[in-house]
Amino acid sequence: MEKYSLKNDFLGEVIGSFILVLFGTGSVAAAVLYDAHQSLFQIGMLWAFAVTFGIYMTRNLSNAHFNPAVSVAMVLTGRMSAKRLPTYIAGQFIGALLGSLVMYGIYSSSIAQFEAKKNIVRGTFESVATAKMFGEYYNQPGGYNISMPVAFAAEALGTFLLVLIIFLFTEGANVGRPSDNMAPVQIGLTVGSLLCLLATITQAGMNPTRDFAPRLVAWAFGWGSAAFPDASGGFFWVYILGPIVGGVLAGYLFTKVLEPALKRQNELNK
Repeated sequence: MEKYSLKNDFLGEVIGSFILVLFGTGSVAAAVLYDAHQSLFQIGMLWAFAVTFGIYMTRNLSNAHFNPAVSVAMVLTGRMSAKRLPTYIAGQFIGALLGSLVMYGIYSSSIAQFEAKKNIVRGTFESVATAKMFGEYYNQPGGYNISMPVAFAAEALGTFLLVLIIFLFTEGANVGRPSDNMAPVQIGLTVGSLLCLLATITQAGMNPTRDFAPRLVAWAFGWGSAAFPDASGGFFWVYILGPIVGGVLAGYLFTKVLEPALKRQNELNK
């Protein structure tokens, strides 16, 4: 029987999501405002560190998901009780919200000065240049025109790969998985690598609460319609539904195809 504490689940997901969003969005803010990072690789590695630190800090409280796409995949494949899902998602949202609020508190003065220097009026489409420090955008001022289906596919693919690798790195059927002590590092590096691959297309959200909670903070602090600029609801389809679809597909691929194959191979190797 699965043993768990909903209080610990909630606490672990709040702490881990807070670390993830504070470090991650903070690295984007430093890059936008100060040109602090010279390449996408550096930002990707900061996200990798954030994931790694969060997992090490909280994996004995919750299962250290920090991502509804991971949690939903775990529930639908029978690896976690559905009773725990609301607590996980609530913790992830609150942690992400707190992380983005702290990030705004740290950088609010710098953001205002940057906008004044660049003649950016908060709430206009041009203010996506600063709003992207919070939520993600697949169309940005001066950038390439990315269609919603392409952006959806990119987010679904990125999350598919992330969740598939999480299953492969943590499930006992894969005898080649990293040790329990090293798995957080490898999962963090996976996030950083996928960010380097996909951030130029969609900013590589791959996590509904990582996008939605900071986006709400941007909306609340004056970005308004720039926080939700797509009248057809692109942010929902791309950054919320896309990751859920990708994560669920990965979970079923592992459970229905890869896990049985790995178990058969383990029997052959005995």
